[in-house]
Amino acid sequence: MRRALELARKGWGQTAPNPMVGAVVVRDGVIVGEGYHTAFGAAHAEVEALRAAGERAEGATVYVTLEPCAHHGKTPPCAPRLLAAKVARVVVATRDPNPEASGGIELLRGAGVAVTVGVVESEARELNAPFFHSFVAKRPWITLKLAVSLDGALADAAGHSRWITGEESRRLVHEMRAGNDAIGVGIGTALADDPSLTVRDAPPPRVPPARVIFDRAARLPVDSVLATTARSVPTVVVAQSPPAARVAALQSLGVRVVDASSLGTALDALGASGVRSLLVEGGARLAGALIGAGMVDRLVIFQGSAILGAGALGAFAFVPPTEVERALRWRALERREIGADTMTVFAPPSDD
Repeated sequence: MRRALELARKGWGQTAPNPMVGAVVVRDGVIVGEGYHTAFGAAHAEVEALRAAGERAEGATVYVTLEPCAHHGKTPPCAPRLLAAKVARVVVATRDPNPEASGGIELLRGAGVAVTVGVVESEARELNAPFFHSFVAKRPWITLKLAVSLDGALADAAGHSRWITGEESRRLVHEMRAGNDAIGVGIGTALADDPSLTVRDAPPPRVPPARVIFDRAARLPVDSVLATTARSVPTVVVAQSPPAARVAALQSLGVRVVDASSLGTALDALGASGVRSLLVEGGARLAGALIGAGMVDRLVIFQGSAILGAGALGAFAFVPPTEVERALRWRALERREIGADTMTVFAPPSDD
């Protein structure tokens, strides 16, 4: 199953809105076929693996990271293909949350195929967390990424933040961008850095992620990179009762302006527009608002080795204060060295 998960990850940035899925066919203890869902609209993992196995699939065990589908969508259903191949057993990491696609497990069992469910399930669900989240929530799955100094600052006392972390970390962030439907920043970051928020140092995704700027008064400059490229890359400004003139100016450049009464309403609007996953890259006020509202699903910290000292902007300066005794503890899911930096992925306290 872990090999199937490795295969599934090869679909990063290419399968959305479908999940990433991998499959392995094993007969007599030997892998005889492998496959993964390469792109939205392409053959599913099970079909690719069965094709690779050929006649050797008969009597084999198939390991697949998601329940084989039982409906006809972009491609024919996978469960009947497994039956036609005469496999003896199917091992499934996790059930499909999509009610339209589920039912493959019952179909296989009804036809006499042995089915085991729940193998390496937590890792399989983590791989496709935005997909699972979309069936239980209106807002997108939110990953908050922060690049901080050794003393936990986002910027020095003069407001400079480039470059706190190294080239390897920045490259990994571009890979993260490629796997999300949208990239979000606060207006402070947009004004200070004039970013493009595109995928550059990574394989390009099938659909470039949209750019989202959380900007109450719609202050995004019309000559900014984000505004002037809005017709080529979808760009959204999330505002709250912004001036009509500012809205008109941005809309004339192709920027979509969402007028929302609250952060939660804005995120629900993004979800309704098809944004299942949102990678938020700053700044401190937006990070504080999201954490304070309990809307961060994964917190990714890239920590460099510089100490910025007095006056530097703390990454969590705008998170509501909490007493030590009452503070909730975030759970570390992953920690690894990225060049000279350390990357840690945290799950929120409520994610148990």
